[in-house]
Amino acid sequence: MKESLSLALLEVNNFAPSFIIADACSKAANVRILGIESTDGAAQCIKLVGPIADIQAAAERGAELAKTMGSSAFWSVMAAPLEVTLQLTDSKPVLSPLLGVYDSRKPGKNVMSTTNALGLLETQGLVAALHATDDMLKASNVTLAGKEKIGAAYVTIMIRGDVAAVQTAIEVGKQTVERLGGKLILADVIARPHADLAALLPS
Repeated sequence: MKESLSLALLEVNNFAPSFIIADACSKAANVRILGIESTDGAAQCIKLVGPIADIQAAAERGAELAKTMGSSAFWSVMAAPLEVTLQLTDSKPVLSPLLGVYDSRKPGKNVMSTTNALGLLETQGLVAALHATDDMLKASNVTLAGKEKIGAAYVTIMIRGDVAAVQTAIEVGKQTVERLGGKLILADVIARPHADLAALLPS
């Protein structure tokens, strides 16, 4: 990382909204996603790096989007942060023994086509999430991209495929959760996710 680069940190509630907001930030300005880190609660911290004007624009876009989603974003922009701050921000993911997952996602070498879509279905509770996953995979030509737990019984199911197939599957999943009386947090589709976001997905 170059000293001239700046850093933006956006803390938003829940995993699925953080993915949607990170994608929007990446598409809104010339920034790079360093990762998304759990706060060991529902909130997730999106970490972005880039030139100061782009970082400011991306952070403002993310905060606006969080508001339209009925959430909020606590955010901060640091111009030319110290190297020690960058190292702390970009530290290696740590395994959470309680959940059996790492506390943060950092870009890897994911090969998901950015012409495909990413579907996110987030619930509070596992029963509705797993039942909805089975229904989504049966209803449409999509594949399972992963399952995330962030504590407090929040579960996010990620699917991928072409835009129409993912939209169909997510609608089916949403209906399943509602039919079962589960608590739906978010059901949404990211069409053509930014390459930085795609690199955060499981291989």
